[in-house]
Amino acid sequence: MSTSAPTLPHPATGFGQASLRTLRAQFTLVIFLLAFLPNVVLTLTARPNVAPLTLLAWMVTVGALCAAVGYLLSGTLLRPLSRLQAQVEAGAFQAAHADDPTEIRALRGAFTGLLSSLGTEQARRNAFMATLVHDLKTPLIATGHLTKILTTMPLPEPERRMMGEQMQAETARLLALVQQMADAHRFEQEDVQVQLISTDLGALLNDVALRAAPQAEAQGLTLSVQGEGHAQTDPAVLERAVMNLTTNALRYARSGVTLSVSADGLHVTDDGPGLAAPLDELAQPFNAQPTTIAGQQYTAGTAGLGLFIARRIAQAHGGDLHYSRLPPPDASSGLSFSEAPAGADACLPALTRFTLSLPEVSP
Repeated sequence: MSTSAPTLPHPATGFGQASLRTLRAQFTLVIFLLAFLPNVVLTLTARPNVAPLTLLAWMVTVGALCAAVGYLLSGTLLRPLSRLQAQVEAGAFQAAHADDPTEIRALRGAFTGLLSSLGTEQARRNAFMATLVHDLKTPLIATGHLTKILTTMPLPEPERRMMGEQMQAETARLLALVQQMADAHRFEQEDVQVQLISTDLGALLNDVALRAAPQAEAQGLTLSVQGEGHAQTDPAVLERAVMNLTTNALRYARSGVTLSVSADGLHVTDDGPGLAAPLDELAQPFNAQPTTIAGQQYTAGTAGLGLFIARRIAQAHGGDLHYSRLPPPDASSGLSFSEAPAGADACLPALTRFTLSLPEVSP
C-alpha cells in the first residue's frame, strides 16, 4: 500500500500571502502599480530604440521610486487608523482628532458604544452578584438562627410553632426572590412565550387576591377586587405579572390595595408613596444603583425585578406596563381604601396605579 507525501504550500506563495496581509502592504502595492505601469507603457512607446540594459536600469529606478512613494503615501493614509489602534490598545480613544476622516470617526464612535454597552453589562453583572450575596444571605441567616434555637434550646410548644412559621415565611421569601431572579434573567435574554386563551380577568384577580391575602392580613391592609372582563391572555403568565405588582403594592401601601379590571386592562392601585424614579429607570432587571422608596433603601438589582417582569409579560400580550398617580379617592371613584385613623391628617394621600394594558378587553 502506497502512501503519498503531504503537499506543502509553495514558499513563494506563502511569503506573498504573508507579506500582503497588512493594509499598508496592500496600499503600497496598489499605489506602486498605479504609478509604475503607466511609466512602463510610456517608456516603451516613447523610447523604442534605447539599449536594453539602459531601459532595464531606468525601469528599476522608476519602480524603486514608485514603491517608495507608495510606501510613504500608504503610511500617510493609514496614520489615523494606526493612531486609533494605539489608542484602543491603551484603552483611551474617546477624543477624536481634527484630521480623522469620517470612516475613522464612525469606527471610533462604534468602539465607544461597544465599550459603553460592555460597561453597562458589567454593572448589571455586579449588581446581580450583589443581590445574590445580600438578599439571598438575609433569609438564610434568619433561618439558620431559628434552626439553631429550635435544636439547642428547650422551648414551649407555642413558641416552637411560631418559630416554625417564621422559618416557613423566610423560606417562602427566599424562593420568591430566586424565582424573580430566574424570571428576570430569562426574560432579559429571550421573549416571553405565551399561549393565548379566553380568560376571565375578574376570576384571575380574585385568585391573585386569595394568594396575597395572608400578606395583606399580616400588614393590616385591605385587599379588594373590582370589575369584570375577558381578554385573550395566558392566564398563568399574566397572573405572575399581577402578583408581582400586588406584592410590591402591599409592601408600600398605607391602608389598602385595589385590583380592578377596565377596558384598558388590569390595574393595581394603592395609597403608597409612589415611585422614587421614572418607571423606565426602575423597571430594569439588575440596576447598578440602590433605590430608596418610602424611606427604605433596596439593594441594587432588587427594586425593579417585579416591575421588569410585569412589563415584559404585558409586552408579550401586546400591551405594556404604565404608571400613574391619581388624586385621592372619593365616594365616586369606586376604589376601596380604609378610612384614615383618628387624629391622622384629614387629607388622603394620592394613589399609585400600575396598569397592565391589554389590546382588547370585553365585558
